[in-house]
Amino acid sequence: MNELAFDVVHVPAGEVTALAGDVAAVYRAAFAEPPYRYGQTQVREFQQEVFARHVGREGFRLVVARVAGRVVGFAYGYTGQRGQWWTDVVAHAMPEAVARQWLGGHFEFVELAVAPEFQRCGIGTALHDALLQGLPHPRALLSALDAPTPALRLYGRKGWRVLVRGLKFPGSDSTYLILGLDLTQRGIR
Repeated sequence: MNELAFDVVHVPAGEVTALAGDVAAVYRAAFAEPPYRYGQTQVREFQQEVFARHVGREGFRLVVARVAGRVVGFAYGYTGQRGQWWTDVVAHAMPEAVARQWLGGHFEFVELAVAPEFQRCGIGTALHDALLQGLPHPRALLSALDAPTPALRLYGRKGWRVLVRGLKFPGSDSTYLILGLDLTQRGIR
């Protein structure tokens, strides 16, 4: 698709819950594809447990992309802290000096997803940039499947750097990269 008209908007806190079904539908479509191949169990867990828990986190921020009023993509994150599952797992995988520099008070870029039929139209880039724009955090971190995905290519273009390779989260057989972005050096803040 060329010259697709889409809007990217920050979702006010009071409207996030109303969009949970739309977010889950995009998640289902985007992550059903290889290399992820998520099924109903993962989608249900995301919608009913993970997303619902994350909405309550400090600094939670959600952006969505719409085409003709339909949500076709989303990205979200929040302030990451020690004592949170993801931050603690990542801290154990990093050298202590790297963990001290990057973890705690960072922005945890949790998810970026675009429905397959709307990928490669600039929506992922627009969501990425909108989510990070104006953050007070000095650093952002994310985990990405260690595979040649469009998301990983996007992160590389945007200046994310690999902090940890070969991480397997508890309960997962997949291998992940931990990426970091210095927001003070990017003019994003």
